[in-house]
Amino acid sequence: MLFGRGKKSKAEPTEDSPTDQADAATSQRDAGVVASGTVKGDFRLSKGPLDASEIDSQDGYVDLGALLIEPVEGLQLRLEVEEATQRVVAVTMDLDGSSLQLQAFAAPRSEGLWDEIREQIGESVSSQGGEVEEISGTFGMELVAKLPTDSADGGQSFRAARFMGVDGPRWFLRGVIGGEAALDRGAAEGLENLFRKVVVIRGDNPMPPRELLQLRLPKDAAATDHHGAHAEAPELQQPERGPEITQIG
Repeated sequence: MLFGRGKKSKAEPTEDSPTDQADAATSQRDAGVVASGTVKGDFRLSKGPLDASEIDSQDGYVDLGALLIEPVEGLQLRLEVEEATQRVVAVTMDLDGSSLQLQAFAAPRSEGLWDEIREQIGESVSSQGGEVEEISGTFGMELVAKLPTDSADGGQSFRAARFMGVDGPRWFLRGVIGGEAALDRGAAEGLENLFRKVVVIRGDNPMPPRELLQLRLPKDAAATDHHGAHAEAPELQQPERGPEITQIG
């Protein structure tokens, strides 16, 4: 696995009967409740990603601070760095010619952000002359965006991006697939598997909604042996600018 560093400029409530309440309590007890308050076995847990409280150990993951990534053969990682502040604002995973960019944000405890953010992404894409389609995807409602771009022969073409969003306990994780996998669901399978295995570390500090959770280089990145002494450790690459249409807020 290679590692690089990039640069980046309610439904109404109903009243349950005592029997229903007892059944629900039993089911919740049997499933188990994690520290964050999320009931194990809920919809998000069945598809991922996971909260840090929902895994037994952090061993074997690439530790990027707010995100834990499970390494796989052929995976390359790039950190996107905001030029003005030099803070890491995203991680991009390259696999089989396509990419998946990840950003994790603080979120309210009682309500999600994805519905609101999808609308904002659609407005942003439309303002750039692009097209956006809302689809039912692997992780719920998703967006496929197409933005106009200049082709190599001087004509007009487009670049596509598939936006996925998952609301977790006090966090929101957004993934943006680019390349062939943005439109080809078969080609996206590897990146989807990576996305479902991502672990988000929200932390206990109070944070306003939509504030980026802090990412960083792995602690052992600087000590990587480029000649294979530590084959599982990441290798640093040259920076490059991240895609503009993935901005939020």
